[in-house]
Amino acid sequence: MSNTLMNRMYGPWPSILLIVGAGIVSAFQVGKAPMAMSAVQGDLDLSLAAASWLLSSFAIVGAIAGVPIGLAVDHVGARRMAVVGLLLQGVGSLLGGLAPDAFALLATRVLEGMGFLCLIVAAPTLVAAVAPVAVRGRAMALWATFMPMGMTLIFLAAPSLDMLGWRGFWHMNAAIPLAYAALLLWGLRLPPQADIPARRSIGRDVRDAFVARDPWILGGLFMFFSAAYFALFGFLPTLVSGWFSVGNQAASMLSAIAVAASAGGNILGGQLLVRGVSGHRLLRGAFGGMALCSLSIFGILGGATPPLIAYVLCIVYSLLGGLIPTVIFDYAPRYAPRPQLVGATVGFAMQGNNVGLIVGPACAGAIAATFGWPAVSLLVLAMAAGALVLVFALESPRIPARG
Repeated sequence: MSNTLMNRMYGPWPSILLIVGAGIVSAFQVGKAPMAMSAVQGDLDLSLAAASWLLSSFAIVGAIAGVPIGLAVDHVGARRMAVVGLLLQGVGSLLGGLAPDAFALLATRVLEGMGFLCLIVAAPTLVAAVAPVAVRGRAMALWATFMPMGMTLIFLAAPSLDMLGWRGFWHMNAAIPLAYAALLLWGLRLPPQADIPARRSIGRDVRDAFVARDPWILGGLFMFFSAAYFALFGFLPTLVSGWFSVGNQAASMLSAIAVAASAGGNILGGQLLVRGVSGHRLLRGAFGGMALCSLSIFGILGGATPPLIAYVLCIVYSLLGGLIPTVIFDYAPRYAPRPQLVGATVGFAMQGNNVGLIVGPACAGAIAATFGWPAVSLLVLAMAAGALVLVFALESPRIPARG
């Protein structure tokens, strides 16, 4: 069936699903690290604090280059950047499986992080290009599910980790984005003029993007969310294994269920926004609820929390967290300094996301190693408090919600 015929029969949804699929494949590269952490620690003789950088090093480039890559998306074209992102992730994972030591492995994670950033900054621009205004809100909510869906699927692949070993698991995750890059290049059809490189002054775009206040706030919100989320979920397979005295495969399966709840939060957030619930209200409720859950998960409120209750609270934590990316992706085109700078605004958000991906696991690993896991709840409280300050500082969107 031709792409044109599919578009006539199903509207923009095949293209939207193809873009979301690219995000899911990219999320595999995030989820594989916490799954394989114990195996990598044993093979390369790493401490918990050092192994936590397997998560954080992935985001180093994103923490530095989110906005520049967003500007590149606006000027070079979103589809080109998405394909390059998938290729970089595939090459990085291939080299990572061959890494002889910890330093080499961390370097390949940085390369994967660059590819991941290229893809996730370009993808919302692609979604906006193919989705009519009437369905754009739901399309963005669907895009926001890419991370929990990808992490859930990769956690469900735990038997392949046991069978292949962590190096073989890395090579499997190299083949997937390389193949998907070809699929995206062949299968994605954009409206005329949608992926033609811009001929505007890049100097003016840089100035307008960096002077505007609201994109910085969106980046800060994503930073606090990502740090709080991965402070817990970056180590969830390890925690679950200890709570229930189960092996790697069972721990990964239980973690997958908890991560999947975030996708439910993404969809719920989209539906609530469409029904007129304020994004500011959703952000306040989500961050506040995550902070309260963390106090019980880590047992700081009065003794150790029973494992089953702690696990259920992890699911609630994930569900509440899923509301936040949906609101931020919905806000990006509405808070962009100009319509031509949506990519740069998404870049601010993704740069904040990657800063949080560095800060959250690294700080949580160091705090847990020094003071124990209950102290990690104080880190989550600090992240939630900072986010609430930014929510109150964020003015109402200049462009009202549509679709």
